Amino acid sequence: MKNLKKIKWFSFVLAGLTLAGLVMPVDAADVSSKSGKAGAVHRISSTPWEGEEHLKLTSAWDKTFPESDKVDHTKVTFHNRYGITLAADLYMPKNRQGRMPALAVAGPFGAVKEQAAGIYAQKLAEMGFITMAFDPSFIGESGGNVRNVASPDINTEDFCAAVDYLSNRSDVNPDKIGILGICGFGGMALNAAAIDTRIKATVTSTMYDMSRVTANGYFDYEKDSDTQKKERMERRKALNQQRTEDYRNGTYQRAGGVVDPLPEDAPQFVKDYHAYYKGRAYHPRSPNSNDGWNTTSALSFTNMPLLSYADEIENPVLIIHGEKAHSRYFSEDAFRKLKGNNKELLIVPGANHTDLYDNMNKIPFDKIAAFFHKYLG
Repeated sequence: MKNLKKIKWFSFVLAGLTLAGLVMPVDAADVSSKSGKAGAVHRISSTPWEGEEHLKLTSAWDKTFPESDKVDHTKVTFHNRYGITLAADLYMPKNRQGRMPALAVAGPFGAVKEQAAGIYAQKLAEMGFITMAFDPSFIGESGGNVRNVASPDINTEDFCAAVDYLSNRSDVNPDKIGILGICGFGGMALNAAAIDTRIKATVTSTMYDMSRVTANGYFDYEKDSDTQKKERMERRKALNQQRTEDYRNGTYQRAGGVVDPLPEDAPQFVKDYHAYYKGRAYHPRSPNSNDGWNTTSALSFTNMPLLSYADEIENPVLIIHGEKAHSRYFSEDAFRKLKGNNKELLIVPGANHTDLYDNMNKIPFDKIAAFFHKYLG
């Protein structure tokens, strides 16, 4: 009974949390037009990209963490090769000089740049990097005509597009660019590192392999292969029927965000998610804080394994996970795929999954900064 109860909760969270999203058209407050001020939008060229979407970005500091007086902050936009315009927060050390190393940061899966990604980006900017926390395609303040869609390909491309942008800034050294992915975007970061040789160093924190968990459920090693195949087929049937209904209705069913109110029998990791997304880090644009991804987003993750070529990553990788995290096996298994002597695994004592979202006493920023300084110079 205990195992059945655990599987019930894992299945519930897989359907809700990992595929959670938010219907949020990009229509927030107008952006400040003054260069260098919070909310200002900076482009590489004065000539707009011909396919650029018009994004309305808030000029207010609406992060879930306090603003640092050690860095300059501004908003920027850039586009990926699918023609989607993305919104980002740029953090720059106040004492910056010359062309500097830069980092692109994203995640967790179902969060926005005003949450954990922004915490990492701002702190690492204090430690000597130009950093950019971005909203992935289709969510937050980023563009994309269909809202709340997740894609292993497009979301991997979002990291590569961030490298496009950073490589063309006059204050960034294009040979010293790294990326950092949190939770589900840790898997996207490894996938990007496997394809984009411009990424000179990669860090993942409290990583999820979204394609694996979507295809197999949590702790797939507890199920035999025949059971997994049967479960995947049943999910395919249900999701494809949902596609038919979505098209008929002209809307997209949402999978739901973090369960709220919290049931009494919720396991600890669900309580941890609830405390973060519905409590201390609630944000109106965060998918997990609200009503979820489009349910059918699960189809592409089921069919497209993210880490197929992780063993071909030549540049350095640091994988970080909490000792007490329910998701720890994702990082340990991903690390086993990596080759070479420039790969590291760091297990943070006593930390659970969400501790590495915003617990400043648990996130090993000194280790992360030292790793990036070592390999980015």
